[in-house]
Amino acid sequence: MPALACCVDAAVAPPGYAFAGDSSLLAPVTFTGVPPATTNASAADVTVAVENPHWSPSLSAALYKIDGWGAPYFCVNSSGNISVRPHGPETMRHQEIDLLKIVKKVSDPKSSGGLGLQLPLIVRLPDVLKNRLESLQSAFEYAIRSQGYQSHYQGVYPVKCNQDRFVVEDIVKFGSPFRFGLEAGSKPELLLAMSCLCSGNPESLLVCNGFKDGEYISLALVARKLALNTVIVLEQEEELDLVIEFSKKLCIRPVIGVRAKLRTKHSGHFGSTSGEKGKFGLTTTQIVRVVRKLEQVGMLDCLQLLHFHIGSQIPSTALLADGVGEAAQIYCELVRLGAHMQVVDIGGGLGIDYDGSKSTDSDISVGYSLEEYAAAVVQAVQYVCDRKSTKHPIICSESGRAIVSHHSVLIFEAVSSSVYEAPALSTVTLQYLVEGLPDEARADYNNLYSAAIRGDHDTCLLYTDQLKQRCVDQFKQGSLGIEQLAAVDGLCELVSKAIGAADPVRTYHVNLSVFTSIPDFWGIGQLFPIVPIHRLDERPSVRGVLSDLTCDSDGKIDKFIGGESSLLLHELKGEGGGGRYYMGMFLGGAYEEALGGLHNLFGGPTVVRVSQSDGPHSFAVTRAVPGPSCGDVLRVMQHEPELMFETLKHRAEEFIHQHEDDDSLLNAAALANGLARSFNNMPYLVSASSCCLTAINNNNFYCCSGDDFHAVAADSASGEEEQWSYCCA
Repeated sequence: MPALACCVDAAVAPPGYAFAGDSSLLAPVTFTGVPPATTNASAADVTVAVENPHWSPSLSAALYKIDGWGAPYFCVNSSGNISVRPHGPETMRHQEIDLLKIVKKVSDPKSSGGLGLQLPLIVRLPDVLKNRLESLQSAFEYAIRSQGYQSHYQGVYPVKCNQDRFVVEDIVKFGSPFRFGLEAGSKPELLLAMSCLCSGNPESLLVCNGFKDGEYISLALVARKLALNTVIVLEQEEELDLVIEFSKKLCIRPVIGVRAKLRTKHSGHFGSTSGEKGKFGLTTTQIVRVVRKLEQVGMLDCLQLLHFHIGSQIPSTALLADGVGEAAQIYCELVRLGAHMQVVDIGGGLGIDYDGSKSTDSDISVGYSLEEYAAAVVQAVQYVCDRKSTKHPIICSESGRAIVSHHSVLIFEAVSSSVYEAPALSTVTLQYLVEGLPDEARADYNNLYSAAIRGDHDTCLLYTDQLKQRCVDQFKQGSLGIEQLAAVDGLCELVSKAIGAADPVRTYHVNLSVFTSIPDFWGIGQLFPIVPIHRLDERPSVRGVLSDLTCDSDGKIDKFIGGESSLLLHELKGEGGGGRYYMGMFLGGAYEEALGGLHNLFGGPTVVRVSQSDGPHSFAVTRAVPGPSCGDVLRVMQHEPELMFETLKHRAEEFIHQHEDDDSLLNAAALANGLARSFNNMPYLVSASSCCLTAINNNNFYCCSGDDFHAVAADSASGEEEQWSYCCA
């Protein structure tokens, strides 16, 4: 049987194939009538990507739904880069911050005016954080004013969402004019909150949630003694005995709240802590017992706050109003029973739209705005209180996700991409392949050829799979060589591509750890918007999934907003093509940093704080913190980097004694300095062109190229002993 590439005269080629005059097998064109390769692209994506002959930044904004999930803080500028609008809708054009310029400032070497820091990178935007706080406050103030509500809104930030010192301090500072407070759920969080609120508004609430022991309760009582507006919220009925005991011992009158288990239940993933079977809170029976006990000990006036939590990412205002209305009934009943109630704390649940769909049927979207959320809460509380002739309470919320998610952007680089490329198959190769096949495999090949002649695509796939499996079996038995197996793989891939059945998705390798920087994706399947931050004036032509640096099959991102299993991306440019490919993960300012682990000992990213300014690039980097070094993450796992370096240094000295020549001396010294640098470097990849050797001078370090190797090595060998010692930058 002649090889497939030359078995038919060029004038009578099988349908869908074109053969050159030299009879070599070329890449086939698609069979006539074959539908295009299937992907999960939405109809809108296909329209944008295929029907527009010219590309523009606005088309990229539509493709990646940036105006949906990103508004009003992120947009695509005329250069094709993503810009930050730090003041939301009030941002003027000259105040927009180009994310690519931030990356350049952070990653460029100091000699070029940059900071010389390594990616991945978290960009914190305090102006966005301030705008989120002000927008939430304004939404409630408008609802209160328009509905004639007779009290005020006073929110708290749950520090568990992001405990970073500067995030919490910013919230206290920005929220001070409207008495914005903090919520703590553990003893270290309580200490953090106490310290930060010392410089805040004295009326700001300090809400103490979570399971409590005597030490926690004592600490909360001390906070009240320090004139912090502290409320101890009972999560379990047994905590009341501790509050009573320690308040008497310390002679401090507490303010107490109770967390109620509502019947209203959030049915989505984030509603597992709601309903009667929820993890936290007291049933109505327990609440009544708490009231009776407080009355018996003369402390019923201490009960002043009712707390509840329907669940994070409440999808609709209908569910929200139902839960708030139920809680308002409990609040009014507590007033009737004699408690000196002041505050209804509606907990968290204010969601954000991760995919821009504004859907009420999704865990990653919500069907309301800030204004609609606030209006639903105020209306529900007011309606119940007016019916019960109860004074309107202060409304408190614990909206952490909605406050901090937008202010943080994770930026990382795609360092390479991979796709299976079928090897080129010549006529001689195919002839050799066919002649060496076992009888059954040769029959599959003959059937494949016949199906190709007929243009029968389904049958082609059937015999392609059979041929491949038979050859794999023969290879496992040792009767087929690796060259033949490779040729079979190439032939099968060629056929698949010809009929549009090949997988067009590439794997983009990114300089990132999913487990460290996007743990919610791995842990609970949480989706975040991930898009290129530049080249958005170019048409994306490749579908890709993302694979991280870890040695773990779960270290990948293969699900994206919009129900996509791949993402439209751009071809990577080579070293001579000008450039790196930067991507951003957005709306990840809540939870991700606190939950991230150290899988494969990849630590956290570099973090910079960027504020809008009137300078030439519209921003100023006000704080930059390099990510944890290899030494830092080793120390977390109880290793001692200093001793490890001494061990390696000793091995280098042994090497010197074994090779008593000048070159060996120089190389060993350079090796020791390179090892010291490795302990101080972040665990993530650096470009091959950045350095091949590092020298340490004056308690700092710098990189050099291969041309400078001998000069640095000589300097290392002749330098002082301190160059051999472990040091941190």
